[in-house]
Amino acid sequence: MSFDLLRSVAEARDFCAARRDAGSRLGFVPTMGALHEGHLALVRAAAAACDEVVVSVFVNPLQFNDPRDLERYPRDLEGDAELVRAAGARMLFTGTLEGFFPDELDEAGALLPQHRVDPGSCALGLEGEHRPGHFEGVATIVDRLFEVVQPEQAFFGAKDYQQCLVVRDLAARRGGPHIQVCPTVREGDGLARSSRNALLTEGDRARAVCLSKGLFAARAAFASGERSPRVLAGLVAAAVESGGLDLEYAAIRDPQRWTAGDPEGPLEQAVALVAARAGAVRLIDNLDLGAGGGA
Repeated sequence: MSFDLLRSVAEARDFCAARRDAGSRLGFVPTMGALHEGHLALVRAAAAACDEVVVSVFVNPLQFNDPRDLERYPRDLEGDAELVRAAGARMLFTGTLEGFFPDELDEAGALLPQHRVDPGSCALGLEGEHRPGHFEGVATIVDRLFEVVQPEQAFFGAKDYQQCLVVRDLAARRGGPHIQVCPTVREGDGLARSSRNALLTEGDRARAVCLSKGLFAARAAFASGERSPRVLAGLVAAAVESGGLDLEYAAIRDPQRWTAGDPEGPLEQAVALVAARAGAVRLIDNLDLGAGGGA
């Protein structure tokens, strides 16, 4: 199968329109690049479900509230293209903020407020609280990506749990595409695969496994009958703090009724979510504790 690497939004729009006109059902995997096995699992899932797979790579400045985080985000477009080609993608494209939002930027190159997309109520709390404006940036670029590609299905990783909820709400408001959430891919020691892992020092990488240890401890407690959100969150927090990471939050949520703050317990279905810093690198993770808690 041939493969195209396109470097402009206009080219990508034309390519996708031509493939749809030819009768292809497009599967779409939006990414920020620095791809790893977690992303490739999404590409393979899309290839199994759709006729052709389109991947985007765009380090979206709208979703970074820390300019230093944006600057140090890893980038390797050529390497990413080779990985997704081997995984079964038909095309990978990238672009610029101006390319995605022509005539919608101010003189300083910032997106005008009227073109930003409301991320909805699932953006409240946790990541929405700790990263102000993040989900607005996510919703704004994903909305535009869906407009460019117009896929039948879009594939996202469960590691970004709250983001998946935001994107599902966005797709429902738009009338599509169908959002397929795929399981988190983990390293052998349990650490969730993330592009940010490449930024960890050797020592911080070793300590970062405490995130998943805390989540699996909460799952074991839930399986044993523990239903208190406070107790379950405490197990996650204790593991992270004992591992030497700087905890931002450890929380339990009802996956069927997202709340900005702690839900009323006891819960019969639950997901545990955690964010912490390992040195200069911010990491997030989550885990379905049981009874259908996945995104």
